[in-house]
Amino acid sequence: MDKLVGLTDEELVVKYAEGINEAFDVLLNRYKSKLFSYIYFAVRDRDLADDIFQDTFVKAIMTIRQGRYTENGKFPAWITRIAHNLIIDYFRQEKSNNQISSEEAGFDLLNNPKYSDDNVEDRLIHDQIISDIKKLVMFLPENQQEVVIMRYYKNLSFKEIADSTGVSINTALGRMRYAILNLRRIAEEKQMILTMD
Repeated sequence: MDKLVGLTDEELVVKYAEGINEAFDVLLNRYKSKLFSYIYFAVRDRDLADDIFQDTFVKAIMTIRQGRYTENGKFPAWITRIAHNLIIDYFRQEKSNNQISSEEAGFDLLNNPKYSDDNVEDRLIHDQIISDIKKLVMFLPENQQEVVIMRYYKNLSFKEIADSTGVSINTALGRMRYAILNLRRIAEEKQMILTMD
């Protein structure tokens, strides 16, 4: 297994396709933390995130075993895309299960100002910004990712972040500062507008 750790993603995929199961274990260990965080951000439910995480790797295993993996040099993007598609499938399924007509609801959904076009557009823009930030967070070093997740997605104070990560408050604040600087730099590189104060 130690020999496998030094191999590239692509070499590990080839080894796994050849029947060396430990190669996939190395890939799993390499990406499980980032991938799980990505899924959890989207669904905000640990059990659901676990299910989608498992399904993602089952799909990846099946694709590689069937010789259909063709993403040379792009394993992290490929595995994230599988997870993303499964998340979208989940939300589509939820939406279709929860749709009700205006008559069933007992009021007119379409003429309710609460659901006017402006609100829908604002929500779509807001959701897109949140989605973009989630994608950018995945490019940060792990300790900066952790602080951003705890602060912005779990609403923890810097004292709580410091206590739970075993560092000083100053270190937690420093990591957040660097995370924001890095997020802005990455956003500029990707030509995205990012507001995070």
